[in-house]
Amino acid sequence: MNENLKKEILASSSGWVSALLNFFPGLGVGYIYQRRWRAYWITTLTSIIWLIYTFYNDLTIDHLDPLETSNDSISFLGLFLIAVITSFEAWIAVKHAKKISE
Repeated sequence: MNENLKKEILASSSGWVSALLNFFPGLGVGYIYQRRWRAYWITTLTSIIWLIYTFYNDLTIDHLDPLETSNDSISFLGLFLIAVITSFEAWIAVKHAKKISE
């Protein structure tokens, strides 16, 4: 695809919609809205790697110990952090593309 067409599509998208779509599903759906496929696949791969890491980390925990099983917030916090970073980046990308197109 032409680079100017990519910038035009990005500039015509809404920043808050992109940020909202990246935040609530949390898996880079705002990048599909922006048609930024590389960023979408990087986010998806990062989320999969994080889930695999937390799965293997969960295998090392003794589930008979009630204190260790009640502190399982690392997987949620990691996915939440990915959602926050991608939503902020999508919003900044739209603002930057609109600034360049003016």
